[in-house]
Amino acid sequence: MKQAKFLGGNTIEIVDGPIPVPASGEVLVEVERCALCGSDFKVYKSGWPRTPGHEVVGHVRCPGHTLDGRRVALYIPAWCGCCEQCRRGNTQCCEMKPPNLGWGTPGGYAEWLVAPTQCLLPVADDVPSKLAPLLLDVIGTTGHGIRLARRVTGIGNCLVIGAGPIGIGAVLMLQVLGADRIQCAELKPYRLQKAMEFGATQYDASRSHRFELVIEASGSRLGRQQALEATLPGGACVFLGESTDNWDIEENREVKLKDFFLIRSFYFPIGEFVENERLLVANKEAFGRMVDDEAPLEELPGLFAAFYRGEKVKPMMTIRR
Repeated sequence: MKQAKFLGGNTIEIVDGPIPVPASGEVLVEVERCALCGSDFKVYKSGWPRTPGHEVVGHVRCPGHTLDGRRVALYIPAWCGCCEQCRRGNTQCCEMKPPNLGWGTPGGYAEWLVAPTQCLLPVADDVPSKLAPLLLDVIGTTGHGIRLARRVTGIGNCLVIGAGPIGIGAVLMLQVLGADRIQCAELKPYRLQKAMEFGATQYDASRSHRFELVIEASGSRLGRQQALEATLPGGACVFLGESTDNWDIEENREVKLKDFFLIRSFYFPIGEFVENERLLVANKEAFGRMVDDEAPLEELPGLFAAFYRGEKVKPMMTIRR
């Protein structure tokens, strides 16, 4: 099979390798699409020993399995189902700290992969394959963070920091879940323009604004500092963006002289998947505009380079059959 090797130094090579063999409790999945994700930038720069790619939709190829032939999305953490968090439904917080697809195990920038059976999420027939990978990071992660925030604050007046895939996904999910006004802070012109096309207005840093809900989706230290300072007393600040930076927050007057809720959200519980499917189907046109390019696996190096430069919002790798 063909698969991508991330060699470091912003270099991707497409190589041949054997089709993987499932172990006990695993199935073989024929990849159909894998969405590109900004969290892969670090392996793009530094290299990785396994094929990455974690926003995967494909078809189960396991004769005799109940899902054989079915189209599935692949849940990233191989949750155990036995620990206290899994029993509570918090599968994204499995206490066994299982390997994550595309990180601890080979991922979806390939024609085939193996996946644990508990990570197979059957995709409804009315979800287009082009949009199905959005159910994972873009809709799943952002939707869960917003739902956590709604437990403690309103979502009338919101700020999203960072207009990458997670940030623009947050703009869309805020609209779907009932936000009144959404501003967006983003340094890259193409991404800021995209956020505005999706209904956000540009954040004006020269004015003093504070918000009921702030979604920090850049993962940068400065973005996190800005998010904390921009949260209203009694409001909620949600950190979604992944980062290799230390938190290194300055507890200045804008941060310490107020009560507020700080929420760190990682991924989403499996129990939210069906509701997220419903939201995607009801808003296909809006979410569909996020997917701004597609290319086959053979052209992944060029597609990923454009994504890394900030010229694409949510491109998809596809497999030619």
